[in-house]
Amino acid sequence: MTESVASSAAMVFTDAAATKVKSLIEEEQNDNLKLRVFITGGGCSGFSYGFTFDEEAAEDDTQVVNQGVTMVVDPMSLQYLEGSVVDYKEGLQGSQFKIENPNATTTCGCGSSFSV
Repeated sequence: MTESVASSAAMVFTDAAATKVKSLIEEEQNDNLKLRVFITGGGCSGFSYGFTFDEEAAEDDTQVVNQGVTMVVDPMSLQYLEGSVVDYKEGLQGSQFKIENPNATTTCGCGSSFSV
């Protein structure tokens, strides 16, 4: 079975990620929530990925909608995330949101930080 994805020219938001975000939003009982994906300095490889819920999207945020769920990314973070895939994986090592970033030249072992 092929999974469909929602994407902008900049990023991809998979069905698995959208489904998980949708269930988390339903738990919070706030339909205004959006998944914000961002980059911060730090981590063992230089930059770290971050995820949070946000009720607002700024005018200059990139927005990707899948299954009625919106993912937003600020312009500064987008320059490091261009072409990335935001997915949700469940496995033996637990469940987590995962970013496949073609811009990362090195990543740490846990996959939560990177450098360009």
